[in-house]
Amino acid sequence: MSQKKRRLTITAALPYTNGPIHIGHLAGVYVPADIYARYQRLEGNDVAFICGSDEHGVAISMKARKEGTTPQQIIDTYDAIIRESFRDFGISFDNYSRTSRQVHHDTARSFFTTLYEKGAFEEHTNQQLYDAEADQFLADRFVIGTCPRCQNEEAYGDQCEKCGASLNATDLINPKSTLTGSIPVMKETTHWYLPLDRSEAFLKSWILESHKSDWKPNVYGQCKSWIDDGLKPRAVTRDLDWGIDVPLEEAAGKKLYVWFEAPIGYVSSTIEWAKEKGIDWEPYWKDEHTELVHFIGKDNIVFHCIIFPAILKEHGGYILPKNVPANEFLNLEGQKLSTSKNWAVWLHEYLEDFRDMQDALRYVLTINAPETKDNDFTWTDFQARVNNELVAVYGNFVNRVVVLTQKYYEGQVPQPQVFSAEDRALLEEIKHLPSQLSQAFEQYKFRESAQIFMGLARSGNKYLADQEPWKLIKTEPSRVQTILYVALQVAAALAHLGEPLLPHSSKKLKEMLNLKADTLSFESISAANELIAPNHQLGTSQLLFRKIEDAEIEKQLEKLRATDASSNENQQTHPPVKELINFDQFSALDLRVGTIVSAEKMPKADKLLVLKVDLGFEERTIVSGIAESFDPASIVGQQVSVVVNLAPRKLRGVESQGMILMATRADGQLEFMAPENQTENGSLIS
Repeated sequence: MSQKKRRLTITAALPYTNGPIHIGHLAGVYVPADIYARYQRLEGNDVAFICGSDEHGVAISMKARKEGTTPQQIIDTYDAIIRESFRDFGISFDNYSRTSRQVHHDTARSFFTTLYEKGAFEEHTNQQLYDAEADQFLADRFVIGTCPRCQNEEAYGDQCEKCGASLNATDLINPKSTLTGSIPVMKETTHWYLPLDRSEAFLKSWILESHKSDWKPNVYGQCKSWIDDGLKPRAVTRDLDWGIDVPLEEAAGKKLYVWFEAPIGYVSSTIEWAKEKGIDWEPYWKDEHTELVHFIGKDNIVFHCIIFPAILKEHGGYILPKNVPANEFLNLEGQKLSTSKNWAVWLHEYLEDFRDMQDALRYVLTINAPETKDNDFTWTDFQARVNNELVAVYGNFVNRVVVLTQKYYEGQVPQPQVFSAEDRALLEEIKHLPSQLSQAFEQYKFRESAQIFMGLARSGNKYLADQEPWKLIKTEPSRVQTILYVALQVAAALAHLGEPLLPHSSKKLKEMLNLKADTLSFESISAANELIAPNHQLGTSQLLFRKIEDAEIEKQLEKLRATDASSNENQQTHPPVKELINFDQFSALDLRVGTIVSAEKMPKADKLLVLKVDLGFEERTIVSGIAESFDPASIVGQQVSVVVNLAPRKLRGVESQGMILMATRADGQLEFMAPENQTENGSLIS
C-alpha cells in the first residue's frame, strides 16, 4: 500500500426534499459512499465527504400545490427528516448543506455569469407548453402524457419512469397539464441553452478514451450511447416561480434549471464546510491532484458524467470526476420503489422500529447492493441475513471468545504457547485481509468487501468450533491459552476492519475488547505482529447483534400491504409452468455470458430492440422484444445471459443470432438474467 496520502472530494447525490430517504437511496448511493469515505479516512487521506438537500426541483412545487402549502415549508420539513435520518443512521458527511442557502444561490449564479460572459450559452426563442388556465409555462414535471418510446400513458415531461427514456415535454403524445388537467398550448418563450454538441470532442476523448477501462460498464455504456446518439443543447433556465433567479436583467421571472444548479451544490457545500473549518476550499475542487468521486444512482449518470463535466470544463479551473460509480436500482418485495405510492422502507421509520440496528440494515443493503444489476430487498431475506450471518456467525464468534476469556482468564488476554498449523493459518489470514479489503474498496466493489469481511468472521467461528476450547480447558489448558489468544486477534481485526462497513458494531466491539478509540490504518493492521496483547484487560461482554423475530417482519409486511402500491393491479399471478422436458433437451442449450455494447430501436417496431452483444469470442446481433421495458441508452454495458446455439432468425429484415434470457416478474416487469458479479464475456453458464 502506498505511503503517499491523497486528497479526495467525495460527493453523494443530493436528495430531493419532497420526501424522506428510503432504502433504495441508501443502497444506491449513501451506504457505498459512506463506506468509501470512512475507508479513505482510515488510510489517513484528506477527505471532504459532501452532500446536501436538493430543494429546487419541480417535484417540490408539485408537492406543495398538492398539499396546499408552500415550497419553503415542504423543504424545511423534509430537510429536517432527512438530516436527522442520516445522522442517526451514521452517514458520516463532512458537510450536509441545502441548495436554498445563500452560499449556494451565490455560487450557482456566479457559475452562470462566468459561463454567460464566456459566451458558453446560446439564446433561443421557441415554443413551449403553456397552461392558459393556470397562466404558467409547464416545466417537465408539470406535464404528463404518453411516452413516444414505450407508450406508457403516465410519462413525465422529462422522463418515462417505465422505460427510463429521457424526454422533453414536447416529445409527449397527448400531453396534459398536471396543474389543471387541461390540454396545454404552445407559447413562445426565450431561454438560455448549454450547447452540449460543442463539448462532444472533449467528452469523447475524456470518457470514451480515458475511462473505458476504469468506469463501471453501466456508466461507460450509457455515456457512450448518449455521445454516439449526438449531444444536443440543453436549456439552463426555466419559467418557474420557485428556484434561483437567473442573474440577467432580460431574464426577469426566470429561474436556473435545477439540473444546472443542483450539481453546483457540491461546490457550494464544500465552500460552506471549508469556511466553518477556516480552510481553503479551492484545493478540493481545483487542484489536479485531488480525486473527485461522485456516488449516484443510474438515473443521474448523464448529469454527472456529461452535463456537469461540460459545465466545469466550460467554466475552467475545475477538476473533473475521476470516477462515477453509479449503482442500479433496488426494488422492494418484487416491485419498484415508489415515493408517490408509498411503496418504500423509509429510513426514519426503520430507525424507530429497529433501534440500534443501523448496521443490520447497512450489512443487508451492502451484501445485496445493486452494483451490476437491479436487486430486490425482501423482509424475509433481511431477517435471514441478520439472524443467520450477523447473529449466528459474526455475533456468535465474538460472544463466545469474549465470554470464554472472561470465564477462564478473568477477562485478560492469555499468553499464547505453541502455535499449531491452524493457528498460524488464521493469523496469516488476518494479515492478508486488509489488502483484499482495500482492493475491493478502491474498485468500488462493496458487496465483495462485505463478503471478504464476513469470511474472516466465518473463519473465526469455524476455528473455535473445530478447536473446542471448552472441552480442552481441563486436559490441555496451555492449548486453550493459544486458542483464545488467536481468536482474540481475529476479534480485534474485525473491530478495526469493520469500521467502514459496520461502524456501530465496530465501535461496540472495540468497547467489548477495551481497545482504544483510535483507528488503525489497514496497512498498520497488516503489519502488526498482534492486535491485542497478552494481559490486556477486556471490557464488558454484550451482544453484538440481536435476532430479528417473526413478529417484527410480519409488522413490516403488513405495513406494505396497507399501501397503495399493493393494489389489485400489482397483484398479478405468475404464468403457468410449461410442459416437462428431459435433461438431454436442457443440456443441448449453450448459454453464455455477454455484454450489450450497443442498442437501438428497430424502425417501425414498438417492441423490438436491435442489440450488439460482445460474447468474448465474437460480437453478435440479437433482436429482442424488450423495447417497451428498457430505454436503449440505459442497457448499454449490461451483462446478459445468451442462448448462443439458437438457429438464426430474421425479424423485420435483421438476422437475430441468439436470444437474451429475461425474467418476467409477477407484476409484468422484465429483468435481465445476468451474472451477480461482473464475469468474463463468453463464460459458459452451466
